[in-house]
Amino acid sequence: MISDIINITAKLTLYSTQNGGRITGIGTGYRPNHVMEYLPNSTDFPTTYIGQIDFDKERIYPGETENVRIKFLRHQNIEELLKKGRVWWIHEGARKIGEAEVLEILK
Repeated sequence: MISDIINITAKLTLYSTQNGGRITGIGTGYRPNHVMEYLPNSTDFPTTYIGQIDFDKERIYPGETENVRIKFLRHQNIEELLKKGRVWWIHEGARKIGEAEVLEILK
């Protein structure tokens, strides 16, 4: 039976506050919007995916990069988008606050 959850490890970078990122850090269990693609010549995106970001330290702060675990719900075309090396963007609503890169798809 296939699980409804896809687990990956990723390298997460939160943008600095000066570069449009958050003012405060994030805690484990954070569930931002994950944007895999933008519409051509635009900052608009056709869809977002929800993924829970988990990690072992207390917080990750703006300007930091950490390896994290992310759980995605298996829906729409998310599985075909998650390949090793794939980079995507972390959003709070329309605001881009970071980016991540797939390091490994966990079985």
